[in-house]
Amino acid sequence: QAAKMKLKHNINPVLLHFINFIILVYSFVTYIPWYIFSGSRHAIAKAKQVKAKPVNNKPGGAYRSVNSLHCLASVLYPGCDTLDKVFKYAKTKFKDKKLLGTREILKEEDEIQPSGKVFKKVILGKYTWLSYEDVYIKAVNFGNGLAVLGQQPKTNIAIFCETRAEWMIAAQACFMCNYQLVTLYATLGGPAIVHGLNETEVTTIITSKELMQTKLKEIVSQVPLLRHIITVDGKPTTWSEFPKGVIVHTMASVQAMGAKADTGNKPQARPLPSDIAVIMYTSGSTGVPKGVMISHCNIIAGITGMAERIPNLGEKDVYIGYLPLAHVLELSAELVCLSHGCRIGYSSPQTLADQSSKIKKGSKGDVTTLKPTLMAAVPEIMDRIYKNVMNKVNEMTSFQRNLFILAYNYKMEQISKGYTTPLCDSLIFRKVRMLLGGKIRILLCGGAPLSAATQRFMNICFCCPVGQGYGLTESAGAGTITEVWDYTTGRVGAPLVCCEIKLMNWEEGGYYNSDKPYPRGEILIGGQNVTVGYYKNEVRTKKDFSVDENGQRWLHTGDIGEFHQDGCLKIIDRKKDLVKLQAGEYVSLGKVEAALKNLPLVDNICAYASSFHSYVIGFVVPNQKELADLARKKGFKGTWEEICNSPEMEKEVLKVLAEAAMAANLEKFEIPVKIRLSPDPWTPETGLVTDAFKLKRKELTAYYQMDIDRMYGKNVK
Repeated sequence: QAAKMKLKHNINPVLLHFINFIILVYSFVTYIPWYIFSGSRHAIAKAKQVKAKPVNNKPGGAYRSVNSLHCLASVLYPGCDTLDKVFKYAKTKFKDKKLLGTREILKEEDEIQPSGKVFKKVILGKYTWLSYEDVYIKAVNFGNGLAVLGQQPKTNIAIFCETRAEWMIAAQACFMCNYQLVTLYATLGGPAIVHGLNETEVTTIITSKELMQTKLKEIVSQVPLLRHIITVDGKPTTWSEFPKGVIVHTMASVQAMGAKADTGNKPQARPLPSDIAVIMYTSGSTGVPKGVMISHCNIIAGITGMAERIPNLGEKDVYIGYLPLAHVLELSAELVCLSHGCRIGYSSPQTLADQSSKIKKGSKGDVTTLKPTLMAAVPEIMDRIYKNVMNKVNEMTSFQRNLFILAYNYKMEQISKGYTTPLCDSLIFRKVRMLLGGKIRILLCGGAPLSAATQRFMNICFCCPVGQGYGLTESAGAGTITEVWDYTTGRVGAPLVCCEIKLMNWEEGGYYNSDKPYPRGEILIGGQNVTVGYYKNEVRTKKDFSVDENGQRWLHTGDIGEFHQDGCLKIIDRKKDLVKLQAGEYVSLGKVEAALKNLPLVDNICAYASSFHSYVIGFVVPNQKELADLARKKGFKGTWEEICNSPEMEKEVLKVLAEAAMAANLEKFEIPVKIRLSPDPWTPETGLVTDAFKLKRKELTAYYQMDIDRMYGKNVK
């Protein structure tokens, strides 16, 4: 496996032998002191250990982490069985420690591009911090202020806002007062937002000035029950166009009401562990978004499981928050930090790094200023970093490039044996590491499968483990996470200590939990983290959840997995992604995409197959720079649209895809035979991908229907 992922160099063979000899001598000389002084011996032993076992010997028996074989963990701190108690415990323990940080905006300016487009650029200052105590007081006041506005315990209130400190303060206020927090992605389209707000019958929505102007303004009239809009970042300039009966408040004014309110004589309605904390709308890859009801004990079980996989988590850690807080991965990660005394510095995808789109050239991005130790990322973002660095490597001088490649391949071999490479890290990879601030000790990845090449690249260049996780909104984000010393690729790790996982036969796809060498089947997650179900959707809840004879809830994920000997899970398929071709072969669309997605030429790809035909086709969003280079090489002239619409260029790209497919050992019938090059990228705004950048197959199929007909030759049935 490692050999496949090595980078190719062009070094004189004689010189190469000499270099390899030097490396051998170096490895031999440094091995003994390294073995004696570094803790890595334990890491090697740990990596080889069994991490989870089945609780019985029957096929389909549930696997549990070896740290929770007899009893699943469900409580973080004794007696803290609801989220308000967890925060109170943390506030008492870490009182004056910094908790939430935000960068001040020093200057905003418009930069006019050569094309005439205007880009907004910001110059940001240092991080200013709120302590645990500050955040607690702000949350108490906000909760009391909402009560003054008429919010009742156990009723819904919506938050529709970018990831920022005020989001977390509002959430903590709702957890304290037992308000059910309805979360909606900031990138959802109008109809989906209207659906969520009306289904939950909220009267109050917490938002930002920008989202109020860009998204809420046009839909307010379709949400008849709405009475209060609270903006977290001050008064909007114009707000006369809101319908009668809707009042706009600022978060500060609601906090002021709460601080004045006399709550001394009223006993506060504290939540119970079984009360709903969050109704999280998932932008489903199919149909209207569903609201997942997550209780206090679901979230606490989930974060208990996650925290156990992050060694030495504590007050020295700094986490950078930039993913949507309306996503279970980000919310859980931040609650893990809040409960363990870590600092959370807020950021956004547009200001994350020095090269990010909103950062003015020459000024500092958020990672450079904050220097985080922990960071979560979705594969989409990791793939982007991977491609950026690889493009930079290709632009180096031949000497620099070969040096980088030698170091890369050397380190890959060392890592796969469980060794470390301090010299390479400080000399060669320090620069790449600085792209994320230079202090990252663990990168957590979730949301979609991460390709082996990208994961390996992150391990090597950022000199830190990449923890891959697997979980769903329906399991409060918890499921599995790899251990930090597990450097194998393509797996998602062992079950967390809060849950157990079993595989159920899926006959149609031919997956059985009695399969050899590895049991395979649909993944079922059981434990306290498995959520209550879908809001006002009994039918769907009954379909996706079940309760066993011991009263334990199980979630039927629809994903297909296999368990390896050491108890680690690998996701191998998804029920929905399996298509039967005319001749009866099953094609896994996800597998085809994973094999081709990491090509420099491919920014995104969606495979498509129809049971009426014998071959696979695909839609490809090509990388603009790479495709333009290829067109130049082939002597093709034209605009970007013309290049993408050219049958000649389609053929050239198909050749590249076919080569990569062969290298990835795809079956002949799995290789796309025809493709459509899309000149426009797929973003959540287009409705063709979800907010986690997962493909929405139904929408993509509808969008490309004419191309599908063309590629399958309309009259062929």
